[in-house]
Amino acid sequence: MFHAAADAYDRHRPGLPDEVVHLLASALHGIRRPALLDLGTGTGQVPAALLPVLPQLARLDLVDADRDMLHQAGIVLRPLLAGRAAAFHPVRAEEFTAPEEGYRADLVTCARAFHWMDRPAVLAMADHVTSPDATLAIMGDGSLWTHQAPWTVALRELIQSYLGAERRAGATGTYTGPNRRYEDDLAESPFSEVEEHHFPLRRVWTPDKVIGYLRSTSFARPALFGDRHPQFEAEAQDLLEEHASKEDGLVENAVFDVLLARRPGGVR
Repeated sequence: MFHAAADAYDRHRPGLPDEVVHLLASALHGIRRPALLDLGTGTGQVPAALLPVLPQLARLDLVDADRDMLHQAGIVLRPLLAGRAAAFHPVRAEEFTAPEEGYRADLVTCARAFHWMDRPAVLAMADHVTSPDATLAIMGDGSLWTHQAPWTVALRELIQSYLGAERRAGATGTYTGPNRRYEDDLAESPFSEVEEHHFPLRRVWTPDKVIGYLRSTSFARPALFGDRHPQFEAEAQDLLEEHASKEDGLVENAVFDVLLARRPGGVR
């Protein structure tokens, strides 16, 4: 679905708030050789944010079915590794297996991607490849499609005028959100002890940044518009510049949510 969107994704998707980075790092406190397993890694935003706070002996495993995304992740991460071991796995999260005998991940992260996965299968997989006291972090902050501000509502209506009322996902399909809460998925998994963390954030966008962001999404990527994409982008640019000139501008007030899940009785 995100084939050929890797460059836009890397340049225009917002990263992790500092508070989230420190929260994740605390889950690895005291582990000398931690192993990080990042699922649906995209262009490697989570490991890139965590590398400055990971021990020198840390190991990273990045999983994404899209080879373009993994290639971009490699470009981003290799200069930051500073000798740390990293492996790139071009498979779906559900299909990941331990890369070597004795492998055990201490922290499993999944940011803005869990809704695309077979969640029970992913949780079963994580049970097989993690240490007894491992932490599973499911994270996300919505998208500009779901955000309710005058400029995002107008932008969504413009997209719908081209692509139809339903949110698009993939070449021909439409997006269907999860039919139950992630907390319910976790409650029926081995990682049933869950902490919720919520971090309010404020982003100020520019019109060009929003246009770049849209190119990276499942609901407004260029291929969906066909030969009408230049016309759409011109209209979107005008709309965004008009809203940017107003007093409140292109502001996104969102919340970055983190679910930290562990096996009952695990050490924190």
